[in-house]
Amino acid sequence: MSFPATVYLVGAGPGDPDLLTIKALRLIQAADVVVYDRLVSKEIMALVPDAASLISVGKAPKHHTVPQERINEILTEQALAGRMVVRLKGGDPLIFGRGSEEAIYLRAQGIPIEYVPGITAAQGASATTGIPLTHRGVADSVRYVTGHRAKDKPLDLDWASLADADSTLVVYMGAANIAEISHNLMLFGLSPDTLVMAISSATTPNETRLVTDLGQIEQQIKQADMSAPMLFIIGRVVSLRPEQAVSLATQYQPAEAAHA
Repeated sequence: MSFPATVYLVGAGPGDPDLLTIKALRLIQAADVVVYDRLVSKEIMALVPDAASLISVGKAPKHHTVPQERINEILTEQALAGRMVVRLKGGDPLIFGRGSEEAIYLRAQGIPIEYVPGITAAQGASATTGIPLTHRGVADSVRYVTGHRAKDKPLDLDWASLADADSTLVVYMGAANIAEISHNLMLFGLSPDTLVMAISSATTPNETRLVTDLGQIEQQIKQADMSAPMLFIIGRVVSLRPEQAVSLATQYQPAEAAHA
């Protein structure tokens, strides 16, 4: 009697292959099949051995070519065939990565799973921009929220709690809803002058940055040529960015934000 192979739910990190964990790299290079997301960089995909099968299950906003239910089935089919499966996800599989949904399904089918953490986009963006997510006397906590809900449901966030000037707010997948996000944060008391940095394709050669404030972010994003994936860091910590972060920001940076 054959037993199903383990499915490894592996975080590929924010894009830079140097930020992969040693364990993630070892598993990628030993895989029989790699089931990968759209946000996994081409530099990381280049590390997959030629003998491994590749299955793309990437999603884009409003365009899910492979439904989540089918992804679950693909992982199950491959594991039951005895193939070592690496389910490769951008960032960390347990931070807005649906890793836990896939794990629940696989366990119900009797398939063993193992998580391999990855550097999440917020940490990668913090490192490349030099913006600390927490800083004594500036921000004593950090919150990660999603700016997009499944099936385009309305955002139902605790705006009163999130509008905290003493905290850093990191918004994932928020480009499409940044107008609603900024409006609600200001409605619940966060100042329009609160600094915001938007980062596109963090840690990759295509990284782009925009520094503005909460009152102007909606208009600035409309004007900027920034592509997904995009992350927003909101809070006073943005003022702590080093000079190189300022010089690499896009031309859309308002003058008042630059001198904050």
